[in-house]
Amino acid sequence: MRLHEYQAKEIIAKTGIRIPAGKVVSSAAEAREAYEVLGLSLGVVKAQAHTGGRGKAGGILTAHSPVEAYSDANAILGRRLVTVQSGPDGVPVRKVLVEEGLAVEREYYLAITIDREKALPVIIASSAGGMDIEEAARREPGRVVKEYIEPVFGLQPYQARKMAYSIGVPRGKVNSFVDIMLKLHIVFLVSDAELVEINPLVLVESDDFVALDAKMSVDDSALYRHEDMKRLADPSDMDGLEYRAKKAGVSYVRMDGNIGCMVNGAGLAMATMDLVKGYGGEPANFLDVGGGAAAGRIKDALEILLSDRQVEAVLINIFGGILRCDELARGVVAAAGELAVNVPVVVRLEGTNRDEGARILRESGLSFKVAHSMREAGEMVVGCMRSNA
Repeated sequence: MRLHEYQAKEIIAKTGIRIPAGKVVSSAAEAREAYEVLGLSLGVVKAQAHTGGRGKAGGILTAHSPVEAYSDANAILGRRLVTVQSGPDGVPVRKVLVEEGLAVEREYYLAITIDREKALPVIIASSAGGMDIEEAARREPGRVVKEYIEPVFGLQPYQARKMAYSIGVPRGKVNSFVDIMLKLHIVFLVSDAELVEINPLVLVESDDFVALDAKMSVDDSALYRHEDMKRLADPSDMDGLEYRAKKAGVSYVRMDGNIGCMVNGAGLAMATMDLVKGYGGEPANFLDVGGGAAAGRIKDALEILLSDRQVEAVLINIFGGILRCDELARGVVAAAGELAVNVPVVVRLEGTNRDEGARILRESGLSFKVAHSMREAGEMVVGCMRSNA
């Protein structure tokens, strides 16, 4: 689960890390009022949207007066912000953060995330903070330093000092920088985060560090331990079908292809997407109904697939174990009877009661194509696409 900037800032501020004075609002009139209440002489109006590169896309504007704050918020709110990270459709902006503008002397990048290859948390720091951190990291990789964090011992002060000196933090500010790194590590651990990022962490004229922007992503599988964070989720910022899938208890990620895939088991789902690609097709999604899916969940999953206007064919690939093939077949037939299925559906069943499941599909009176192997399923579904082209 991703958090908005203002939410991430509120969390890290609880550790004592300084953030700019600000207020999140949802209308231009509220933005003008916030500017006045905060007593700003220079303000920044920032789109609250789950994407990077907001500044270059016109999602961050400066305001020198309440009237300008009103105008800036009016220009940002209600639009779809298209950035280098959002894709061509952009992301909706329903809130803006009005906060104080600061005189910045230096910018740094600071983040903690998970290195999947090493299976360890890693803290990353750079003297090239700001909007161009990715480009700076490509051009000058030496300006980015990393330290791996052993879970048993946690981030050690000597590691933080080493990084501070490596990126050129002024000697008199090293202890302050180290303190922020250690506090960020606490946030990372306590929140079960996958990413905690401050970019930029700025040194201002008052000789203090301030988190000018922040980003957090929390492990969905750990949210049962964080009821307070669950309430921070913003459904309006999720893809509509992905939100429906989450409510239905289905693991679903929308993609750019046109062959919908419904599978039980994450490994089989990945293999199914590879299968589609291998035969020249493009998967429209990752969808795992789970090992013990009941008929209701199967119906929900099929309805989600068919609601995607990009889907021109469906591949259902099930290995029957906890979910028996005959139960799956009855669920699919019942769902198809209630839904408007106007695309080819290929079903491959293997495992418990496979033959009974195939019989149910064949005798359903519906136009299912039953495959007897992974290879045949891939050939069939991609062949359906080609014959319809």
